Amino acid sequence: MDNEVIELLKKTGAIYTDGHFVGTSGRHMSLYVNKDALYPHTKETSRIGELFAIKNKDLDIDVVAAPALGGIILSTWTAYHLSNIKKKDVLGVYTEKTPDKNQIFTRGYDKLVKGKNVLVIEDNVTTGGSVKKVVQSVQAAGGTVVAVCVMFNRDPDNVTSETIGAPFSSLAIIKAESWDEKDCPLCKKNVPISTEVGHGKKYLEKK
Repeated sequence: MDNEVIELLKKTGAIYTDGHFVGTSGRHMSLYVNKDALYPHTKETSRIGELFAIKNKDLDIDVVAAPALGGIILSTWTAYHLSNIKKKDVLGVYTEKTPDKNQIFTRGYDKLVKGKNVLVIEDNVTTGGSVKKVVQSVQAAGGTVVAVCVMFNRDPDNVTSETIGAPFSSLAIIKAESWDEKDCPLCKKNVPISTEVGHGKKYLEKK
């Protein structure tokens, strides 16, 4: 499964290496996975959803929840495949980011989560911050988080079930060292920051 996820990401041109990128968390890195390159390819994205479903098929799941934007697509495909596997209607919902960077249910989705067993998924984790906010929103809405699963984990040493606060797993591990701006060796070498992928453009606009 690990290799298949990486092959699907490579096939859709989503993996960039040997550059200088800025991630969602603001940390700098030399490897970047542009998940947005995957999502236009419906066959490959469906397969990722199927891999999520297969990995979690033995759990009692009523709803799949993920953070917008990429999570909208992943939660839909994962719920679709879980519905087929379990022969029942598994719903796909998502949280949205607030101005203070929380992840909350809008559109009445909190009512779909209340009293239900929820699988929380995410495309990737670097620190686990976003996915933890989804877990908290599920719990605040009265849902039970049965597991958290991500497409790939960038920091398996530090992002674990203990730090996430729920049973945690990933389809793949793509270890990518990342640094705070002040410690970034690429900044010290004056390697240009990519503005094509990642959050480099926003980062440079704030400089």
